[in-house]
Amino acid sequence: MACFFRRCVALQLAEVCGLSEDVFIPLISAVPVSQKQSAADLRVSVNSLRQNGAVAADGDLQSKTQALANQRGAVVEEVSAGRGVIHFRLNRPILAQKLLEQLCSEPDGFGVKSELLRHLQGGRTLVEFSSPNIAKKFHAGHLRSTIIGNFIANLKKALGNEVIRVNYLGDWGMQFGLLGAGFERSGSQEKLRTQPLEHLSVCCAAAECDESVRSAAAEFFRRLERGEDQALALWRQFREITVDEYKRIYQRLGVHFDHYSGEAFHQHQTQNVLDELMTRGLLKTTEKGTAVVDLSGAGDLSSYATLVRSDGTSLYITRDVAAALDRKQRFGFDEMIYVTDKSQTVHFRQLFHILLAMGHQWAERCVHVAFGLVQGMSTRRGEVVFLEDVLEEARSRMLNNMRQSSTSKELEEPEQTAERVGISALIVQDFRGPLMSDYKFDWDKVLQAHGDTGVFLQYTHARLCSLLRRHARETYSCCDVSPLVDSRSVSVLQHLLRYDEVLLQSANELQPRHLVNFLLTLSHLVAVAHRELPVKGSSAAVAQARLCLFSAVRSVLANGMRILGITPVEKM
Repeated sequence: MACFFRRCVALQLAEVCGLSEDVFIPLISAVPVSQKQSAADLRVSVNSLRQNGAVAADGDLQSKTQALANQRGAVVEEVSAGRGVIHFRLNRPILAQKLLEQLCSEPDGFGVKSELLRHLQGGRTLVEFSSPNIAKKFHAGHLRSTIIGNFIANLKKALGNEVIRVNYLGDWGMQFGLLGAGFERSGSQEKLRTQPLEHLSVCCAAAECDESVRSAAAEFFRRLERGEDQALALWRQFREITVDEYKRIYQRLGVHFDHYSGEAFHQHQTQNVLDELMTRGLLKTTEKGTAVVDLSGAGDLSSYATLVRSDGTSLYITRDVAAALDRKQRFGFDEMIYVTDKSQTVHFRQLFHILLAMGHQWAERCVHVAFGLVQGMSTRRGEVVFLEDVLEEARSRMLNNMRQSSTSKELEEPEQTAERVGISALIVQDFRGPLMSDYKFDWDKVLQAHGDTGVFLQYTHARLCSLLRRHARETYSCCDVSPLVDSRSVSVLQHLLRYDEVLLQSANELQPRHLVNFLLTLSHLVAVAHRELPVKGSSAAVAQARLCLFSAVRSVLANGMRILGITPVEKM
């Protein structure tokens, strides 16, 4: 409903400046509550007006502002000029009425249906994320790709896109030569049934430490590439075991995929890629016998990507080119987003370059979302290797904190609640800063009940749910919102005005921190309002209005948390 107020201000600007109101819609923004020096609700920068020709470079800003001030009506009560901005103060009862009407009638559409978002890339979005290596336990390092990719997929879906979630498994390459050779030497089918991934990890580690296995490993991978039945049967067994294990962990995280793929699926397509590159004159053979694509632009091979080794086996990037072409044909995506750590930045730059050189202009709508490393993630038993250890640690610590807390309620499923809150804590900790940044992990900070944490976010949501349950018999509507003109209520309403802007910024940058910070600020604002604006003991009209406000905030919190990949809890 922020678009209603933005439209009202745009109409006034259009009349004074002589341009279409649609010119002004994207220029108008809500004033952040934390930056309030006045009672203004919306603002527009003078520079943006000048850049769009609404105000001449040497124009009289004062006269324009005065003309706007003279036009104030029922919705906009006051217009004033600040340093480089024009401020607009909204009628408080109308602010409450319009915002809460939409949140009461269509809570799930709030923000996501704003006209501010209409110019975003729509259609079909394919997101590739998580992408662990098969035959290995889910490493803690894959947590970031999994939760970041899930956030992007959730956000795109919330904004109306059709989303395809792809898990592109590392199921091919020389590491499987090592694994296959190691298993043929020391593997046991009995141990593979009882402790599958642990046993495969031991076999692979033993092979990596034994120089004598190297040649056997290279031969096993050549057998895979030739399609030898015995080698492929072993590979399929490793893959099925791993995917079943991963699905169990994804379920704990609340993550799902529409399509499990892998490098192996595209292995047979690599020759077609190489043939097309050769036909186009893009593939060169070096003195070492490797096949490369020149990326220099000058034809001097000062920058190139290697697609085939000297022994004739393909590389990761060759299979990635084949995968991209296959996905475009199979899914017809409008945009494709890859989520991996920042060490692969050059790889994706090369991938997109090759696709464009092959004449595929849709590669311009392929994006790599890179992220930094997590440092110091460990459990009480020591340094973390596997993600499941992190999840167990989060649940265990959270359960202990809940038992010691004087505010915790008796719960029917305390372990499930502890797991959901613990995962929320991990997600919020990860999402608070720029994704490219490395950060140091600290369990004590992550699981704090107060401050800017996932635990505080869940606690705020659960507390609002508790309040609404206690007053479930009372009917409350948005008919009379006149009691919501106090400073605490107005601050909450003003912050809600920013929701569509935050979603827009999140979608443009594919960064979750904007939504995280919005939800944390909303939680702090509503915590103060809950403390200072009691429902119990207030008159019926005041109680109804406050319950309507608290119900609206609960809806926005829950919707925002779900976009982040957090399952809101109703009790804790």
